[in-house]
Order: sequence, then C-alpha cells, then structure tokens
Amino acid sequence: MTNRDILQTAVRQSAIDCSCKPEDFLDGENHIVISESSDSARRYLTLPHFCNLVSYGSGIVACCDERFAEAAASYLAKYPAEHCFETPNLHVLSALLEPYGMKACFMAEYFLPDVNVLKPLDCGYELRMMTQPDFAELYRPEWSNALCEKRKHLDVLGIGAYDQGALVGFAACSADCDDMWQIGIDVLPAYRRRGIAACLTSRLALAILERGKVPFYCAAWSNIASVRNAIKAGLRPAWAELTAKPAAFVDEMNA
Repeated sequence: MTNRDILQTAVRQSAIDCSCKPEDFLDGENHIVISESSDSARRYLTLPHFCNLVSYGSGIVACCDERFAEAAASYLAKYPAEHCFETPNLHVLSALLEPYGMKACFMAEYFLPDVNVLKPLDCGYELRMMTQPDFAELYRPEWSNALCEKRKHLDVLGIGAYDQGALVGFAACSADCDDMWQIGIDVLPAYRRRGIAACLTSRLALAILERGKVPFYCAAWSNIASVRNAIKAGLRPAWAELTAKPAAFVDEMNA
C-alpha cells in the first residue's frame, strides 16, 4: 500500500462512521451531518452519535443528532477548526451540550503508518508473533491496552517481547472494522524506555499491512509517551476526534 492508499482507506472508514461522504473531510469546509447507525462502522462505536467532531486537518465534520445540528453548526462557524478541539473554546461546546444532558468525553489523535519511514525496529529481546489462540491467558490488567476482554473476538494478531521466557512487552490489534485494525501496546514498567514499544508497534504495523489491512493507533495528545512511541515506530498523525457522551456516562468514568 502507498500512503495515499492508507489515507483513502481511513477517510472511507471515517465517512462510514460519520454518515458522510469521504470528500467532506478533505475539502476544507465544515460539514454538519445527521448521525446514523451502520453495520460497517468501527465495532466499538456506539451509534448514532449525539455529537462527534472529526478533522483530518482541513475543516471538521460534525456528526450529530438532528436536535443538536444547529448548535453544532454555530460552534464550528465561530472558531478555527484546530481550536474546536481544545479549551478555552471547548467550554463553549460544553455549554451547548449541557441542556441535552451531554458532556464532551473522548478526545484523541489517530495515527497511520508512513510507509516511507516504517521499518522493523529492534529492541534486543526475543520476539514472538501471536494469534488469537495465544491470547487466552493474557486478558490481565498489565496487557489491557493491547487486548480488550469485552471484545475478545476482535483481537486477531499480536507480538510479544520476552526476557528469559517472560513476557515483558506486548502489542496486539483488534479488527475494529473490515479494512482497519487498531494497535494497542503495553510494556511492563521495569522494561520501559528500552525501545520495546516502538519495536513491537512497528513490527505489528508491518504485519497488518502484509495482511492487506490498514493499521491505526490512537493516543490522547497529552499522552506524550504514547505519541512519541507512534512517531518512533513510523506512524504519523492523521485525524482527531472529539465525542460527546451522556453526563451520567462521563460522571461514572470520573468516579
């Protein structure tokens, strides 16, 4: 795959997730669309959205409930796209959401591989590729970023780093949609800052591409360690998302 192929695949998936056209993300304009459910959306999404903002760096698609469409349009029209995802402007969005019992919840940056720099990195530890049957005993807290116990059936491929037979770092991916697999990574605290995360992330990304799928990686922009890992592994920022959830859901997470 070329970088263009990879980006086009991601944009097509975002269009499915956001009930819009792929070109809506690339024309430099803001778009307000009414959210709909889709069997082809990323498996972990709860659709339809009440308010979900997505930007590939050129305008924003606001995928929302029809009750919130006018408010979303007013928000996007008021601020530059890059500022709609951060404070202080985000407080304005919060005020618009509040009457509907909603709050801004998930905010993240998503990364795609750059095939011009992606290569298999080394870390000095034994590496083992794994498939779904190998994950049975790994659904534990220390590997909770790599695997998701609630969606075990989606965890399809992984790679582990071993020190004298003990698993010390683990990256795995979930088949979150037909064409894209999401990478998650965990390294035991005592083994961090040794290049294990970037090694595993780069090699898993390459393995995913070899299988004809597009790897993607998600990180909060404040998670410097995770962002640095993505960059070191050969991944680059591609799009940003902000998702509103019911206030009760947000409050429970904060509790």
